[in-house]
Amino acid sequence: MHVLDIAQNSVAAGAALTRILLTLDEALDRLDLVIEDNGHGMTDEQAQAALDPFTTSRTTRKVGLGLPLLRQTAQLTGGDVAIESQPGKGTRVRAWFGLRHIDRPPLGDMAGTIASLMQANPERDFVYQLKTETDSFAVDSRELKQILGDVSLAQPEVALFIRDYIRENSAPLLEKE
Repeated sequence: MHVLDIAQNSVAAGAALTRILLTLDEALDRLDLVIEDNGHGMTDEQAQAALDPFTTSRTTRKVGLGLPLLRQTAQLTGGDVAIESQPGKGTRVRAWFGLRHIDRPPLGDMAGTIASLMQANPERDFVYQLKTETDSFAVDSRELKQILGDVSLAQPEVALFIRDYIRENSAPLLEKE
């Protein structure tokens, strides 16, 4: 859910391209998550305020829990969150976790999350990459759009295909997860 929330922040920030990178490093006992976009970006003050649960840019509520909860989850495992952002250039959120730490929640359904992002935002582009010390897998919505031609990523059959494709190709990399 953290990935979905942060990626939706990218969409709200006007990002045309959002990259989601997961790196599992057994040797370092570390899981890194990087979500970067080319949205409107933030000042340093805004980036630091984004980690405060009582700060939000939304007008529908007075709290913003996405980044603060991600940070809390990371810190419970010996990790943390860092935000790099520049107005007009985009934002990079990096979270790192103790890979085998007892308090690290499971990754969950990353295939479903990425497929949902692509389906719900077919006019945007997403790149998802999963890396281990020995292998990697990536899917890029720009390539999918090129292959599919006039068929939209919003089509339910396409979203199911994307989900299954990611699931099938990620499974060998996540066997230890």
